Amino acid sequence: MWQPPAGLKQVPIWPGEAPDMTGVPQPGERVEIAETPDALEGHTSEAAWDVSTPTMTVFPPKGENTGVAMIVFPGGGFRAVVVTKQGTEICNWITSRGMTCILSKYRVPKSNHHYDKACDCAVTPKVPRALQDAQRTIRQVRAQAQALHVDPHKIGVIGFSAGGYLVAQTSTIFEAAYAPVDAIDRVSSRPDFAIALYPGHLCRGGKTLDPGIRVTKKTPPTFLLQAWDDPVDPICNSTLYARALDAAGVPSEVHLFAKGGHAFALRITERPLAIWPSLVENWLGEIGVLPPRTPGRMP
Repeated sequence: MWQPPAGLKQVPIWPGEAPDMTGVPQPGERVEIAETPDALEGHTSEAAWDVSTPTMTVFPPKGENTGVAMIVFPGGGFRAVVVTKQGTEICNWITSRGMTCILSKYRVPKSNHHYDKACDCAVTPKVPRALQDAQRTIRQVRAQAQALHVDPHKIGVIGFSAGGYLVAQTSTIFEAAYAPVDAIDRVSSRPDFAIALYPGHLCRGGKTLDPGIRVTKKTPPTFLLQAWDDPVDPICNSTLYARALDAAGVPSEVHLFAKGGHAFALRITERPLAIWPSLVENWLGEIGVLPPRTPGRMP
């Protein structure tokens, strides 16, 4: 199994076996390690495959605690969980800003593919195991808010690629996607704010929004960012979702950059993409989640 950085502990999010795993092939989680000279720390990056035991890892804030918690949903096409580039590196940025980061390692068993060759499109599986894990993680953090020293009303989500789809799902689906297992499941799974970078699986046929995503006034304030030249997830994933947010009157901020490709995370140093963390921080200040940034401060 993937192991978190030294000094941190990953814990299962379910008290026993995760729901709806009967008959699901479970070959055992494996970690793929790749040489990545552009990694922010070290020279390798990791991705977890065949995850059947979902966990969360808490990264405590550095410096003054703002009371804000952000749950990270890495990408990986629902085939893997990219735990370094879109996980631990993101948490290091989040904690450096005084926020608690929770890294979600959600289920991606072999039977959980979101791509259907018959229609050449992304589809939602009959059993949304990743959504189950995402909802449960939000509930776990909110239920443990006092112990984690976070404000239960300032718990947000940030997701990348497939993780961006989980951001949209948790922002619009508030009824449990699983049968309750304990008192934690009486706690709300609605995030207080949502951030999706180069989200996938939202755009169907290039023209319509996934019918399972129903944006309402209850959808939390949302930040969207994507590049027009994304070769993996077309720009329509962001534009269609942005239109739905606008139609529902959900406060949103949208950034569509001309170039940047896919899965850039924090590893692009060229502007304007390199300033996206500052854009997020400014937005969090504007919506009252973080203290406002000092006027005139440059990113």
